[in-house]
Amino acid sequence: MAKKNNNSFKLIMILTLVIVGLLAAIIILTQATKEDAKSFENMPDISGQPVLGEKDAPVTIVEFGDFKCPACKAWGESAYPQLVKDYVDSGKVKFVYINVLFHGQESALGAAAAEAVWKQNPDVYWDFHKQLFDEQPTANHDSQWITTEKLIEIASNTEGVDLEQFKADLTSQDIVDAVRLDSELTDEFKVEMTPTIMVNDKALTDPFDYEKMVEIIEQELDGE
Repeated sequence: MAKKNNNSFKLIMILTLVIVGLLAAIIILTQATKEDAKSFENMPDISGQPVLGEKDAPVTIVEFGDFKCPACKAWGESAYPQLVKDYVDSGKVKFVYINVLFHGQESALGAAAAEAVWKQNPDVYWDFHKQLFDEQPTANHDSQWITTEKLIEIASNTEGVDLEQFKADLTSQDIVDAVRLDSELTDEFKVEMTPTIMVNDKALTDPFDYEKMVEIIEQELDGE
């Protein structure tokens, strides 16, 4: 009886060691294959897109964002100000925003409004951009809050916006085409989450990993 128990104990130990070994191998393999950034053959074409910073800055950071996205609002309140302070203001980086329409009609309406302001007066685009994100509800952000009336209200509070021109541009073909172009870029670069942050031709796996963003920016500045 004692011998049988001893053999059972040995079998359990062997199985335990095998399982532990398999788990360790899976963890090591996962860590080894985890990418901090995904590289593309080229960076997004930013022709006609809202740009903050020096146009000839050596590094371009693109945010694929959605005005209905709470994570985009959080990124804009945390990583974005630091990025502007550390790199945009110094002329090393230019920042570009491309609209993503993951939340349907409201996303499209918000994108059209932002494009209308950019078309009319690029100097006040980022002010309107921030005000629109500020209007996103903290709770129940899925509620219908991006409406034509709300956008007109924000535009009327944005100095430098001709309100009548803004209203006319909201449904103009130029603005429809601009929003469609953003959707094509979203598809081209296989954007699956918002925000998606690209540093030149590299898309960050974690948009909130500011240290990794800085590391890639510095590599790009060094020409690596």
